[in-house]
Amino acid sequence: MKTKKYWYDYLWILSLTYLILGFFNILFAWLGLLCFFIPLIISFANGSKAYCNKYCGRGQLFSLIGGNLGLSRKKSVPKWMKSKYFRYGFLIFFFAMFFVMLWNTYLVFAQAKDLSTAVTLLWTFKLPWQWAYHGTLFSPWVAQFAFGFYSVMLTSTVLGLVTMILFKPRSWCVYCPMGTMTQLICKAKNVTKSQK
Repeated sequence: MKTKKYWYDYLWILSLTYLILGFFNILFAWLGLLCFFIPLIISFANGSKAYCNKYCGRGQLFSLIGGNLGLSRKKSVPKWMKSKYFRYGFLIFFFAMFFVMLWNTYLVFAQAKDLSTAVTLLWTFKLPWQWAYHGTLFSPWVAQFAFGFYSVMLTSTVLGLVTMILFKPRSWCVYCPMGTMTQLICKAKNVTKSQK
């Protein structure tokens, strides 16, 4: 028996479209900020992880590729990956890399550094990506932020794909920084409610 599909079951299309658009024009990378702000807004508003459970297009994409297409070993995630130490450690590391990205954007804004038309994969490997920058009416720092942000989004997608193949399709969700943050927000809201 087929389960009824809802509009939010197709948000994986947006995640895939985002990656494709950023390949051709880096300025589309700015749209990725929605994946940062919407989960936070939802968790602040109602203290739930509704975004992770229902609306995360990336999680849906991993389910589709790993589950429906059978590209996952479907093994359980190791205990160390589920541990608070790893998840919080990865969140701190992720934020550190995010602030490095913001710092590089500031340097271009302050004209202390030239625009780098490269995408950094796994925070290490610089991939030339100059074809995706066509010049704009905006300042170079706008493009620098886009290159940095697309690097973050592409890196997290690659990590998600690797863990999808090695373990269960949505293994990325176990240590996703946004998932960890929204979980912390939900816990804080529940503590506040119980105190009231």
